[in-house]
Amino acid sequence: MIELAVANAKQTFRRMRDPLAERDVRVHHVPASERVVDLTDPPWVPDEYDVGFVYPGRLMEGGVADALLEMPWLNDREAVLTSRNKAEVIARLDRAGLPVPKSVYISNDVDEDELADVFAQFDPPVVVKPNSTTRGVGVAKAHDLDSFLGICDYLSLVHDYRATGDRSFLVQEYLPDATDYRVMVLESEYVGAVERRLPDDAVQEGQWKHNVHRGAEATGVELPTEWHEVAEAAARELDISFVGVDLLVTDDRVVINETNARPTIDAETKYEPGFYDRLGAAIRETAAQGL
Repeated sequence: MIELAVANAKQTFRRMRDPLAERDVRVHHVPASERVVDLTDPPWVPDEYDVGFVYPGRLMEGGVADALLEMPWLNDREAVLTSRNKAEVIARLDRAGLPVPKSVYISNDVDEDELADVFAQFDPPVVVKPNSTTRGVGVAKAHDLDSFLGICDYLSLVHDYRATGDRSFLVQEYLPDATDYRVMVLESEYVGAVERRLPDDAVQEGQWKHNVHRGAEATGVELPTEWHEVAEAAARELDISFVGVDLLVTDDRVVINETNARPTIDAETKYEPGFYDRLGAAIRETAAQGL
């Protein structure tokens, strides 16, 4: 029996527990945050685990957990760091010839004339996106230069705080008619996809972010093979074992918008047949690296 440590106790932990148990992988909840941990006298001695699922999202807490647990991770710290750096992802994928939205990276401090020049490169509205946030937090849409500069001012105020680690953000083209898909890739192979769509009343009220945490509904879908291949190529380029690749699809374009190395596992019916067999095999392979 493989002992798997999972830092996330919510949907992912609950959904994966029974299917993986059937494949001789026992899932344990090992919280990395919102707890007290003795480090020295006497130190906390955790139970022994063979492998971790994905590195904790809070990287400082993750470092402590990593030091004490001493095990390999299916998605390690490097994978989570890579995926969380949205600008790095866009730059690497673009240089690899993969389709991404037009994007400009801004590292504060930048003066107003430079910001105005950036805005002039786009047909408004534009999307302004903090570089390392998740779940759509802080993402805004600017329809004119004044609004854009105002959003940048707020970001500058946040970045003025000395402890702020990431003082950068992205400006991207807005694709108003795009359909939003989360494509799941495991060990560089497509394993399923969902379409994320806001309810009609939310759209009528002006909502536009298709994050599930903001009310979007995720429906399992079949996608064309060429879209699978785009997502698989992104996973290979970024070298992330288990990753959600977000595609925006219009009538004439498919672009990779973001990636997520800490993806929520959805209902089993939204994945390809054999998903848990493949996930169990990947967990076993990772565990073997720690032997």
